[in-house]
Amino acid sequence: QVQMVESGGGLVQAGGSLRLSCTASGRTLSSYTMGWFRQAPGKEREFVAGINRSGSYIYYVDSVKGRFTISRDNAKNTVYLQMNSLKPEDTAVYYCAVREGTGVRSTSSAYDYWGQGTQVTVSS
Repeated sequence: QVQMVESGGGLVQAGGSLRLSCTASGRTLSSYTMGWFRQAPGKEREFVAGINRSGSYIYYVDSVKGRFTISRDNAKNTVYLQMNSLKPEDTAVYYCAVREGTGVRSTSSAYDYWGQGTQVTVSS
């Protein structure tokens, strides 16, 4: 069992930045592909970014390319999501997820463990 805890969410004005962190306990994150998802009220959970075990492959949804950066520090058992130039449409609960399989995937069903989520609110 892997337990994930996200942090770093909050309220920010449009154009601002936040850095989300996701720290794991129970297992070493370096063995897993990691993903960030988000879910806005009344909408389905959406893939945001994913990173493979070594960090050599990264994939972003088009809407965040050039603004968000996913990274990992395996020594700290932590994955990050740096979010710049935030827009009101980025408002959502953000979740980190662990995938036991190989390769980055954009569907939530491909991920095996989830954190509890952290709220990000971007005001206009």
